[in-house]
Amino acid sequence: MKKIGVLTSGGDAPGMNAAIRAVVRKAICHNIEVYGIKYGFQGLMEGTIEKMEIGSVGDIIHRGGTMLYSARSEAFKTEEGQQKAIEQLNKFGIEGLIVIGGDGSFRGAQKLTEKGYPCIGVPGTIDNDIAGTDFTIGFDTALNTVIEAIDKVRDTATSHKRTYIIEVMGRNAGDIALWAGLADGAESILIPEKKEKFETVVQKLKRGHKRGKKHSIIILAEGVGSGIEYGKRIEEATDLETRVTVLGHIQRGGSPSAADRVLASRLAAKAVDLLMAGKAGRMVGIQQNEIVDHEINKILHEQHTINDDMYTLSQELSI
Repeated sequence: MKKIGVLTSGGDAPGMNAAIRAVVRKAICHNIEVYGIKYGFQGLMEGTIEKMEIGSVGDIIHRGGTMLYSARSEAFKTEEGQQKAIEQLNKFGIEGLIVIGGDGSFRGAQKLTEKGYPCIGVPGTIDNDIAGTDFTIGFDTALNTVIEAIDKVRDTATSHKRTYIIEVMGRNAGDIALWAGLADGAESILIPEKKEKFETVVQKLKRGHKRGKKHSIIILAEGVGSGIEYGKRIEEATDLETRVTVLGHIQRGGSPSAADRVLASRLAAKAVDLLMAGKAGRMVGIQQNEIVDHEINKILHEQHTINDDMYTLSQELSI
C-alpha cells in the first residue's frame, strides 16, 4: 500500500488531532503517502483532499477539535453518494482509508469496505459508547471538563443551600454521567442504562435535607431527558430550591488530556499497521490497556454497556 487517506467524521472529540498526527507520521515513517480529507464523508464526495507532510501535523497534538474538520452527510448514506466517494478515492489513488469517529462514521467505513476499499475505524467520540473498546478518544478530556464544572457548581450550591441538576452529554450512553457522578460524589446519577425511580431520588434528597445536608448534586445524562424539566419536578416534589445547569458543547472542547493524547496516538498507529498488513473492515480499540482490533460489522451489532460495579458503588456511596 502506497497511499492512504484519513478523515474525521461526526461530532468532534479532543484527541482527534493527536490521532491524525499519528496516522500521518506513522505512515510517512513507512514510506506511505497520506492524504487528508476535510469535512468527513461530505468532503470525500466533493474531493476536498490534499496530500499531507510531516509538517502538516506539527503543533497540533495539544489542540482540541479536528484540523480536518468534520461534517455529517446524509448524501453519503445513498448509493449515489458512496459512488461519488469511490470516484474520488480512485482519482487520488488512495488505496486505504482511516476513519476517525463514532458508530455513524463506522457505518460509512463499512459501506466502503464492502465496495472494495479497505477501511479501518478509530473510535473518536466523547460519549464512550462504542462496543469493543474500554475507552474512546475524547472521553477522558470531556470527563475532566465535566468534573471541573461540577466542582464549581458545588461551591455555589453550598453557598445558597440549593439542589443542582447538572445535565451532561453522552447521547444514549451514561458513561460521562456515571464516571463524573462517582468522581464528584453526586447524590444521584441518572443514566439511560439504569431506570432509577423518581420517587427514589426524591427520598434521597429529603433524607439528606433532614439530617442537615446543605446542598445536593444530581447528574443527569441527556439520554434520560431534559434536565430543566427534571429540575421542575424535583422542586415541586421536595420544596427545595433547585437550579439546573446544562453543560452542553463545552464538553467537546479544550486541549486533550494526556490520557487522550496517548490513546489517540496508540490507536491511530495500530490503524496504519492494519492497513499495511492488508486488513480491512476493522476497528481498533483498547481493552485492559492492550490495543486490539475487531470487525467493524460485528461491533456495529453489539451494544456498549456501562460498568455495573461502578454504578452499584455510586449507589452505595450516595446514601
